[in-house]
Amino acid sequence: MMRTYRFLLRPTARQAAALAACVEDHRQLYNAALAERREAYRRARVNVRYGDQSAQLKDIRRADPDQGRWSFSSQQATLRRLDKAFTAFFRRIKAGQRSGYPRFKGAGRFDSVQWPKDGDGCRWDSAPESGQTRVYLQGVGHIRVHAHRRVDGRVKTISIKREGRRWHVALSCADVPTKPLTAIGSAVGIDMGVASFLTTSDGRKADNPRYLAASADRLAQAQRTLARRRRGSNRRRKAREGVAALQAKLSRQRRDHAHKIALWLVRHYDFIAHEDLRISNMTCSARGTIDVPGVNVAAKAGLNRSILDASWGMFLAILSAKAESAGRTIIAVNPRNTSRTCPRCRHCAKENRVTQADFRCVRCEFAAHADVVGASNVLRARLARQAASSA
Repeated sequence: MMRTYRFLLRPTARQAAALAACVEDHRQLYNAALAERREAYRRARVNVRYGDQSAQLKDIRRADPDQGRWSFSSQQATLRRLDKAFTAFFRRIKAGQRSGYPRFKGAGRFDSVQWPKDGDGCRWDSAPESGQTRVYLQGVGHIRVHAHRRVDGRVKTISIKREGRRWHVALSCADVPTKPLTAIGSAVGIDMGVASFLTTSDGRKADNPRYLAASADRLAQAQRTLARRRRGSNRRRKAREGVAALQAKLSRQRRDHAHKIALWLVRHYDFIAHEDLRISNMTCSARGTIDVPGVNVAAKAGLNRSILDASWGMFLAILSAKAESAGRTIIAVNPRNTSRTCPRCRHCAKENRVTQADFRCVRCEFAAHADVVGASNVLRARLARQAASSA
């Protein structure tokens, strides 16, 4: 199986400056390639491809010493990144979606560089003689890595990413062995929520930590400070780094919480069923238009903020990866009417949902917590699908 390992880098001051220069030069290469494509089509209706731009790299590196000090393969990966953006642009046009033409990257909009092959301009050294884990990057040197876990499998690609003042390395590994857990023979359905992060079909709940609400005051103060700073000044740069640090902390907290809950689930259940949520649709704005204004806009905005703070999408992705590694089965079911259907008599009506938390069937008077009912119906749908597929 494939797996990505992400570690914190411990660069020296000189290495941090070199990493920043590496990202900046790759950003300029990306923007120059985008400008060439735009001008070629605007002036002569000519489509410039990745192969055309990759063939120019040798001349660019020979003429520009700043570009020549970096790995040739990493620069090719940056050009492929632009090519993928154009491929997605044309795909969206054909599908009738919002096109989203590729944009030039500002200094704060380009924070990562990829080396497509371990050993080609980069090298992962997981067992150095000094006893410290390091990664070698051409033009930067050997950088210390805070490797908090062992890397399994074969390292294929190496990427670096800047988050505020921190630098991280991501290793994409192939042939990672699975580590199946002992079969328990238990199945569970889970219902995602905002009041509780999730509720299982057997009545267990995981609290929603609401990290954004806990940091809202500090984040708002940092953003007000940033808004008052003059553009281009050092004080604005420091204020921007402060906001980025708070946002990065929120991201780490959410990811840590998602990992812990997902690990608990795969350790206690063999079969896990969850709702197939369309989070982008659930968090659409209710503002409406000038002719048809929305209703309850503030309340919907607050709900959207709570849903995004819970990070359901990231949690489900992490749960799927952990289930694959542990040999567990995970399945997504249609969430339609799962919180309105009685698990006893199967009667479905919106009147069954008395309040946000209470469920009482109008036919058989079965009563339970609405989230537990939803999780039970998710599990039932999963068992029904399994029985139909095995028949």
